[in-house]
Amino acid sequence: MHQPYGVERPAVLRRAADFVDKVLKGAKPAELRVEQATKHERVVNLNTAKALGVTIPNSLRARADEVIQ
Repeated sequence: MHQPYGVERPAVLRRAADFVDKVLKGAKPAELRVEQATKHERVVNLNTAKALGVTIPNSLRARADEVIQ
């Protein structure tokens, strides 16, 4: 199931666990690096687009990681 404009919760929880592990091993939270997302997905939902009256260009569909019919 996809979350619109959201994050993949299991991945976020794994990263949070890594930070907790570092803190429990003595790292100072203020010294931990801020991390950026390493994975981005483009998902096009054609059902929603149709319901909203939005036309999705073929070029965008072609670049999508997943197209939901």
